[in-house]
Amino acid sequence: MCRKLAELGAEKVIILDDLSSAYEWNIPKAKVIKFVKGSVLDDEMLKRVFKERPEYVFHLAAHFANQNSVDNPETDLLVNGMGTLKVLQYAHLANVERFVYSSSGCGVYGLDSKMPFEEHDISISLHTPYQVTKLLGELYTNYFYNLYELPIVNARFFNVYGPGEVPGRYRNVIPNFLYWAMNKRALPITGDGTETRDWTYVDDIINGLLAMGIKKEAVGEAINLGSGKEHRVIDLANMVNELTGQTLRKLDQKRFAEAGVLYVERRDWDVKHQLLSSIGKAKKLLGYEPQMEFEEGLKMVHEWFLDNTENIKRSAEF
Repeated sequence: MCRKLAELGAEKVIILDDLSSAYEWNIPKAKVIKFVKGSVLDDEMLKRVFKERPEYVFHLAAHFANQNSVDNPETDLLVNGMGTLKVLQYAHLANVERFVYSSSGCGVYGLDSKMPFEEHDISISLHTPYQVTKLLGELYTNYFYNLYELPIVNARFFNVYGPGEVPGRYRNVIPNFLYWAMNKRALPITGDGTETRDWTYVDDIINGLLAMGIKKEAVGEAINLGSGKEHRVIDLANMVNELTGQTLRKLDQKRFAEAGVLYVERRDWDVKHQLLSSIGKAKKLLGYEPQMEFEEGLKMVHEWFLDNTENIKRSAEF
């Protein structure tokens, strides 16, 4: 996001990040980008960055991942609840032109929501603290919009992937699969592999976020940002294994489908066997049109891994 803003000619881009799930080597470098190491829970740091009088706030900070929230529910509530509230308060005082909040399409829709998930069909029957606090963030942004007329937009992400994400215990499946496959390890699949996800390339997400920052029609709305397509987990695993050379063995087609894969028990909270976004609202309000084909996006991530192998090995935390 920051790299794209710099490329588009932003006068100044300020990053506030405590590096709890990021690394300094991975921060984009540009004259207009200013990095401040700090937490959204720290009032002094928030005063420091809002003193710069930002016009647009893209609130992407979060205590990330469902399992992480199950393991650390208090931290999840502090960062995703109190942290979001604090940023909203400072954004209101700074009279920002737009506040774009990163919510979770994988989080706010439940088993009682119909697929493909449409923005009106959220659930209050959720399965992890992360899902609860992502919905809480939307309630807070809506409160600031309703009471103070803060121009907010709630962006509901679906399974974002792309170059830049370092693998780790609480990270997403694609960087982890690539990391394990490149280290000749079988890829663990929770379930039977027929589960589907709506993997969305990061550049498409960024284009949606930028449109949310400028489109008047988006103000006050919750909008899905997904690919509008679903892919099976077993197909992802096979593509990753083939891409990394893990399956370059003399196997017949039947055995090829199982090569390099390990089936493991599904996690207690992992109850959604299918995920698919409806992106009609994003197309209508934002002119949003996802461009990246899934197979090509995987190749881009693999290339980034190859270019950053040593940094990734040093930073990956399992």
